[in-house]
Amino acid sequence: MTKELTVAIVGATGAVGTKMKEQLIKRNFPIKHIKFLASARSAGKEIEFNGNTYMIEEATPEAFEGVDVALFSAGGSVSAKLAPEAAKRGAVVIDNTSHFRMHPEVPLVVPEVNREDLKEHNGIIANPNCSTIQMVAALQPIREKFGLTKVIVSTYQAVSGSGVSAIEELREQSAQWEAGKNVEAKILPAKSDKKHYPIARNVIPQIDVFTENGFTYEEMKMINETKKIMHMPELAVAATCVRVPVVSGHSESVYIEVESDASVNDIFEVLRNAPGIVLQDDITTQDYPMPLFVEGEDPVYVGRIRQDLSNKKGFHLWIVSDNLLKGAALNSIQIAEAMLEDNLL
Repeated sequence: MTKELTVAIVGATGAVGTKMKEQLIKRNFPIKHIKFLASARSAGKEIEFNGNTYMIEEATPEAFEGVDVALFSAGGSVSAKLAPEAAKRGAVVIDNTSHFRMHPEVPLVVPEVNREDLKEHNGIIANPNCSTIQMVAALQPIREKFGLTKVIVSTYQAVSGSGVSAIEELREQSAQWEAGKNVEAKILPAKSDKKHYPIARNVIPQIDVFTENGFTYEEMKMINETKKIMHMPELAVAATCVRVPVVSGHSESVYIEVESDASVNDIFEVLRNAPGIVLQDDITTQDYPMPLFVEGEDPVYVGRIRQDLSNKKGFHLWIVSDNLLKGAALNSIQIAEAMLEDNLL
């Protein structure tokens, strides 16, 4: 009989938290009891889950007593304050924020890539950045077969990566354009930055604020997280992260260089048999991944695979995935499932 667990979700009403609820039901995760935790402002409100109504409780340290798995998606400051408290009370925290990702004692895990790292946790496991997850999931089988020396990625990221409010702003701005009204921008490219630009009818080459080296924090997340997940500190990685007027589904143009000789057909064969990957690449029928068609789908889709024209060990790939699923909620649930299977819970 499968062990049943007490699960807590912190941030259940947000974009990722909503998907977490859906994934727990869809994947028939073995739940004995579930708790929904939020700020004092939301405590007392009702929330639906699997046909039942639950009362949202205030997220306090004591609320994690008896919890086996705590899924966090309520912002870095909340995770910083409460994740250690949850772990102290025996819960395994799976955190969707960036707060713990680069902490040396916290595993940063994509189960298809570095599942073994789950054995080294101290109560907290970090879920990687959404764009990082889909990229390393696609690159890992290639790396295992042919090695990997360089990664250059340009992202085309959906507004849902900035939360429900960004989705609403895209819709409002689109309506403002159509009505000939002034377009208001309050959130993107980064709510905390000095200037804001419309995303409707626009592409913004900035996600998060800039660092001193000219890269944004989002770009540095992809660079550093890729190296940590793959255990390749020497890997050459560069990223340019761009926000596009798409609601859900991140797309990535990725250039890689491998160590040993390979052909496009070799890459096809590796990806065709890789877990969690769908190879969608037939230029004769114009068949390739697009965010419109992967929304709501679990896998990472890969297509437009080409050998570089000037470097026989260079390849170009187009990688697309639902950023709220594999990029966030689904990967979190898969971490918990892997821990159950490996008797780590």
